[in-house]
Amino acid sequence: MILLGDDLEVVVERKRIKNIYFRINEDDQIYVTCPKHVSGREIDKLLESNKDSLEKMYKKKQKKNKENEKILFLGKELDFVEYKKIMFEENSAFGPSVDTINEYLEKNSLGVFQERMDIYLPTYDNIPKFRLRVRKMKSRWGVCNKGSMTITLNTLLIHKKPYLIDYVICHELAHFHHMDHSKLFWKCVEEHYPRYKEARKELRD
Repeated sequence: MILLGDDLEVVVERKRIKNIYFRINEDDQIYVTCPKHVSGREIDKLLESNKDSLEKMYKKKQKKNKENEKILFLGKELDFVEYKKIMFEENSAFGPSVDTINEYLEKNSLGVFQERMDIYLPTYDNIPKFRLRVRKMKSRWGVCNKGSMTITLNTLLIHKKPYLIDYVICHELAHFHHMDHSKLFWKCVEEHYPRYKEARKELRD
């Protein structure tokens, strides 16, 4: 199937399920999961009717792949210099590879996030004592767990601009008062982070 000028292979897997799902995997294949009775002709029609959505998925994946080829620290791109040790100097990052440096930044993101957290935490009333943790996540930028009294931030946020990190922090802190995404929740977020709609949209793109 042609998406954005590229010819992508379609891989079909039939299972005992009721619905049909599309995704684009790491090998740039359109992966279709569907019920066993669905024919190839039906799949072709569905792919064509969902072409706009598939192109958006593919475009988003291409953007992510390009970002993975860069060294981004708090939204700023650093020049890569191959070196046996990891070190940073002005606008350059030294290390064995781009991946190694990015992994280092993600592994050491907690301190940076804690500094941003310390800016906003005092602006909230009646926040219980909690622990800030970091973890690499595929589908969420942050998680507030009142049961374990933890806020977990996605380590990939270290590559984003500070104001995007701040939005996620304010979002998760607001969950201590409102665990849903009700109007009251978003009002709370807006009180502490007025430009939340802009940040939210940027993190989704």
